[in-house]
Amino acid sequence: MAELDTEDREKLDKRTFAYVDKNGEGHLPLNDESHVRNAMARWNQTEFESESAKEAARRKIAAAAKRHGIEIGPDDKIAKPTGGLRAATTKRGPRGGKKTVRAKRPTSTRQRTAARRNVKKAQAARHRR
Repeated sequence: MAELDTEDREKLDKRTFAYVDKNGEGHLPLNDESHVRNAMARWNQTEFESESAKEAARRKIAAAAKRHGIEIGPDDKIAKPTGGLRAATTKRGPRGGKKTVRAKRPTSTRQRTAARRNVKKAQAARHRR
Protein backbone atom coordinates (compact mmCIF):
# COMPACT_ATOMS: atom_id res chain seq x y z
CA MET A 1 0.00 0.00 0.00
CA ALA A 2 1.26 3.47 -0.83
CA GLU A 3 2.39 5.26 2.32
CA LEU A 4 0.55 8.43 3.31
CA ASP A 5 2.51 10.52 5.77
CA THR A 6 0.85 13.32 7.70
CA GLU A 7 1.84 16.01 5.20
CA ASP A 8 0.51 14.05 2.20
CA ARG A 9 -2.67 13.15 4.07
CA GLU A 10 -3.36 16.82 4.89
CA LYS A 11 -2.89 17.76 1.22
CA LEU A 12 -5.65 15.37 0.14
CA ASP A 13 -9.01 16.87 -0.71
CA LYS A 14 -11.69 15.97 1.86
CA ARG A 15 -13.74 14.42 -0.96
CA THR A 16 -11.14 11.65 -1.28
CA PHE A 17 -12.09 10.31 2.16
CA ALA A 18 -15.04 7.99 2.72
CA TYR A 19 -15.92 9.78 5.95
CA VAL A 20 -15.13 13.23 7.37
CA ASP A 21 -16.10 13.74 11.02
CA LYS A 22 -17.48 16.93 12.56
CA ASN A 23 -13.94 18.09 13.43
CA GLY A 24 -12.99 17.95 9.74
CA GLU A 25 -10.73 14.92 10.12
CA GLY A 26 -10.85 12.51 7.19
CA HIS A 27 -11.19 8.76 7.74
CA LEU A 28 -10.77 5.89 5.27
CA PRO A 29 -8.87 7.52 2.36
CA LEU A 30 -9.91 6.41 -1.14
CA ASN A 31 -7.04 7.87 -3.19
CA ASP A 32 -5.78 4.62 -4.77
CA GLU A 33 -6.67 0.94 -5.12
CA SER A 34 -4.78 -0.25 -2.05
CA HIS A 35 -6.42 2.39 0.17
CA VAL A 36 -9.86 1.42 -1.19
CA ARG A 37 -9.21 -2.22 -0.28
CA ASN A 38 -8.07 -1.14 3.17
CA ALA A 39 -11.18 1.05 3.60
CA MET A 40 -13.38 -1.93 2.65
CA ALA A 41 -11.70 -4.03 5.34
CA ARG A 42 -11.82 -1.35 8.05
CA TRP A 43 -15.21 0.24 7.34
CA ASN A 44 -17.04 -1.75 10.00
CA GLN A 45 -14.31 -1.05 12.59
CA THR A 46 -14.56 2.74 12.24
CA GLU A 47 -16.66 4.81 14.64
CA PHE A 48 -19.22 7.03 12.91
CA GLU A 49 -21.29 9.92 14.30
CA SER A 50 -24.56 8.65 12.86
CA GLU A 51 -26.04 5.75 10.97
CA SER A 52 -26.57 7.95 7.90
CA ALA A 53 -22.86 8.90 7.92
CA LYS A 54 -21.94 5.21 8.08
CA GLU A 55 -24.25 4.42 5.15
CA ALA A 56 -22.87 7.35 3.11
CA ALA A 57 -19.31 6.11 3.73
CA ARG A 58 -20.33 2.60 2.67
CA ARG A 59 -21.74 3.95 -0.61
CA LYS A 60 -18.59 6.02 -1.27
CA ILE A 61 -16.36 2.99 -0.66
CA ALA A 62 -18.51 0.81 -2.94
CA ALA A 63 -18.38 3.45 -5.70
CA ALA A 64 -14.59 3.80 -5.33
CA ALA A 65 -14.22 0.02 -5.51
CA LYS A 66 -16.20 -0.02 -8.75
CA ARG A 67 -14.03 2.80 -10.18
CA HIS A 68 -10.85 0.88 -9.36
CA GLY A 69 -12.22 -2.42 -10.69
CA ILE A 70 -12.42 -4.11 -7.28
CA GLU A 71 -15.12 -6.74 -7.10
CA ILE A 72 -17.32 -6.74 -3.99
CA GLY A 73 -18.56 -10.19 -3.05
CA PRO A 74 -22.12 -10.77 -1.82
CA ASP A 75 -20.77 -11.89 1.57
CA ASP A 76 -18.71 -8.73 2.12
CA LYS A 77 -20.02 -6.50 4.92
CA ILE A 78 -19.63 -3.48 2.65
CA ALA A 79 -22.07 -5.02 0.14
CA LYS A 80 -25.13 -4.71 2.40
CA PRO A 81 -26.74 -1.54 3.81
CA THR A 82 -25.92 -0.71 7.41
CA GLY A 83 -28.07 -1.96 10.26
CA GLY A 84 -26.69 0.13 13.09
CA LEU A 85 -23.66 1.91 14.47
CA ARG A 86 -22.23 -1.03 16.41
CA ALA A 87 -19.85 -3.44 14.76
CA ALA A 88 -21.62 -6.46 13.31
CA THR A 89 -19.24 -8.95 14.89
CA THR A 90 -16.83 -8.78 17.77
CA LYS A 91 -14.34 -11.16 19.36
CA ARG A 92 -17.17 -12.59 21.49
CA GLY A 93 -19.34 -13.33 18.46
CA PRO A 94 -22.23 -11.51 16.81
CA ARG A 95 -23.01 -8.21 18.54
CA GLY A 96 -20.96 -9.05 21.62
CA GLY A 97 -22.37 -12.51 22.27
CA LYS A 98 -25.02 -13.59 24.74
CA LYS A 99 -25.13 -11.64 27.96
CA THR A 100 -25.46 -13.57 31.21
CA VAL A 101 -27.11 -12.18 34.31
CA ARG A 102 -26.06 -13.55 37.65
CA ALA A 103 -28.03 -13.41 40.85
CA LYS A 104 -26.76 -11.01 43.52
CA ARG A 105 -27.44 -13.55 46.24
CA PRO A 106 -28.36 -17.25 46.42
CA THR A 107 -31.99 -17.93 45.54
CA SER A 108 -34.25 -20.86 46.11
CA THR A 109 -36.01 -22.84 43.40
CA ARG A 110 -39.32 -21.30 44.44
CA GLN A 111 -37.91 -17.76 44.10
CA ARG A 112 -36.49 -18.49 40.63
CA THR A 113 -39.82 -19.96 39.50
CA ALA A 114 -41.68 -16.89 40.78
CA ALA A 115 -39.20 -14.58 39.03
CA ARG A 116 -39.67 -16.40 35.71
CA ARG A 117 -43.44 -16.19 36.11
CA ASN A 118 -43.22 -12.43 36.79
CA VAL A 119 -41.06 -11.91 33.71
CA LYS A 120 -43.57 -13.78 31.54
CA LYS A 121 -46.42 -11.68 32.97
CA ALA A 122 -44.54 -8.47 32.24
CA GLN A 123 -43.79 -9.58 28.68
CA ALA A 124 -47.44 -10.47 28.11
CA ALA A 125 -48.54 -7.08 29.48
CA ARG A 126 -46.10 -5.27 27.14
CA HIS A 127 -47.34 -7.33 24.24
CA ARG A 128 -50.99 -6.40 24.93
CA ARG A 129 -50.32 -2.66 24.67
